[in-house]
Amino acid sequence: MFASSGVAGTFDMRVGDVGYVPFAYGQHIENLGTEPLVFLEMFRSLRFESVSLTQWMANTPPEVSGDTLNLSRELSEALPRDQRPVIR
Repeated sequence: MFASSGVAGTFDMRVGDVGYVPFAYGQHIENLGTEPLVFLEMFRSLRFESVSLTQWMANTPPEVSGDTLNLSRELSEALPRDQRPVIR
């Protein structure tokens, strides 16, 4: 998970673990194991909003995202501008 000002944390979760991500923190979930991952996310609000990091980078001027992240202009311009679902 990550927040502004470089605040970030990495956690290794195991079967049955419960985690908490503070409000307005970004998050990235990655399965490092060999078994399928079943992930359940719950919110305290009826309203859910999602911002894809790829979509955010694609809608930032390529010179800004490219220079900041050391990406080629071609890669920055090739990022999808629309949000792509993880599960359809």
